[in-house]
Amino acid sequence: MSQGPRQWRSAGRTERGQARLRNEDAFLDCPQHGCWAVADGMGGHRHGDVASRWVVSSLASVSARGNLDQRIDAVRKSLQGVNQRLRSCRAGPDTSADATMGSTVVTLLLENGRAACLWAGDSRCYLWRGQRLYQLSRDHSLLQGLINEGQVSATQARGYPGARALTRAIGARSPLHLEVLELSTRPGDVFLLCSDGLYQTLSHADLGRALRLGAPQQALERLFAGALRGAARDDLTAVVVQP
Repeated sequence: MSQGPRQWRSAGRTERGQARLRNEDAFLDCPQHGCWAVADGMGGHRHGDVASRWVVSSLASVSARGNLDQRIDAVRKSLQGVNQRLRSCRAGPDTSADATMGSTVVTLLLENGRAACLWAGDSRCYLWRGQRLYQLSRDHSLLQGLINEGQVSATQARGYPGARALTRAIGARSPLHLEVLELSTRPGDVFLLCSDGLYQTLSHADLGRALRLGAPQQALERLFAGALRGAARDDLTAVVVQP
């Protein structure tokens, strides 16, 4: 478990899915900079593992100096740079969808009672607060778009062909549009960043039961113990953060 100078405690873990030849997830656990992230290389595309590593490597190099607003801007610029780098890899004779190098990302920044979540894609950020679990991020996917439009229920939307297709991701389009959510932190808060392989394996209640343990390493062990009891076909990645 990692612990930063402001007493932020955190832990991260990733496991290759049973149906995967390689793990295309990556994570950043950097409490000393108040920065954490999960990236999931786009399945079905080439070099998804490279894309997710580039995302995490770029975020790891972002300076911890400045206030939260300045750090949000620095993360934006960092990910815009990765977006351009990934898109430049498409330049060539193969411009099909499968030639895309891309990745989802969800990032958490903390600073003295403030938090910011930035994301693109369907990797998620959850908050355990006051014995309740809140999903802070909203997926950038066809499924979520159908639900947002209010024309179909979540159950009906899942039946649409290609409903899990992403509408935003690093490397997918230029310019990159990141969504940002800011909030104040409270004593007892616990954050979870995770890839879709984890939250699709576990129920909302399962996630809450793990996070209510509080200690990041214990929560992480509970999450993976539950996820690995099932098929776990997709890669599993999670970072738990306690401000």
